[in-house]
Amino acid sequence: QVQLVESGGGLVQAGDSLRLSCAVLGRTSTIYPMAWFRQALGKGREFVAGISWSGSSTVYTESVKGRFTISRDNAKKMVYLQMNNLKPGDTAVYYCAATPRYYDNSNDYRLNVVDYWGQGTQVTVSS
Repeated sequence: QVQLVESGGGLVQAGDSLRLSCAVLGRTSTIYPMAWFRQALGKGREFVAGISWSGSSTVYTESVKGRFTISRDNAKKMVYLQMNNLKPGDTAVYYCAATPRYYDNSNDYRLNVVDYWGQGTQVTVSS
């Protein structure tokens, strides 16, 4: 069983930066490809960024390219999402997710491909 615990959310102003962290807990030797999703109030959950198990490959949704960076530290069992130049449209609950494989195409990150979800962390960006 795998547990994912996010942290690092908060209230910031437009243009600020935040780094989200996801701790991968549980008795498993499997190193999962990982991803971040987000869900704004009243909207569906959407893919943000994905990373391969080794960290050598990453993929992003178009709206965050050049602003967000996903990374991981397998020795620490941590996954990160560095978010720069935040915009009010980035306001959402951000969820860490473990997937059975890495996808090169962001459109392949549908909700039903996720094996495990974290509980989410709120990010609010004021204008």
